[in-house]
Amino acid sequence: MREILAPTKALADESRLKILWMLEGRRRCVCEIQAVLGLAQSTVSRHMQVLEDAGFVVAERNGPWKDYRLNPAPPPFVQGLLAQVRMAGETHPVAREVREQAAGVSRENLCAA
Repeated sequence: MREILAPTKALADESRLKILWMLEGRRRCVCEIQAVLGLAQSTVSRHMQVLEDAGFVVAERNGPWKDYRLNPAPPPFVQGLLAQVRMAGETHPVAREVREQAAGVSRENLCAA
C-alpha cells in the first residue's frame, strides 16, 4: 500500500505540484525553488524529501548544490501520476506562471557557493 499512498499523498499539496512543474525539462536546486515559491529553505527541503521518498524526484550533488530532477525511471504507479501532472500542467495557468517565474531564476545569482 505504501507504493500507492506515498505518491498520492505527495501530490496532495499545491507547492509540490508547482515543484514538479518547475522540474519539467530542468534540474533545480533548493534555492531556485525557494525563490519561485517564496517558501523557507527548510520547507522546500521537506517538500523535496517527500517527493523523493514517493519516487517523483531524484537528488544529485553538483558542487555546492544538491540538484533535484524528475525521476527518469519512476515506479509504474508514479509514472502514471507524472503523466497526469504533465497533462494538467500543459493547460493550467498556475503551471504556466510557475514555469515563467522559474525561467528567470538563476542559482548563480541566488546561492552562495
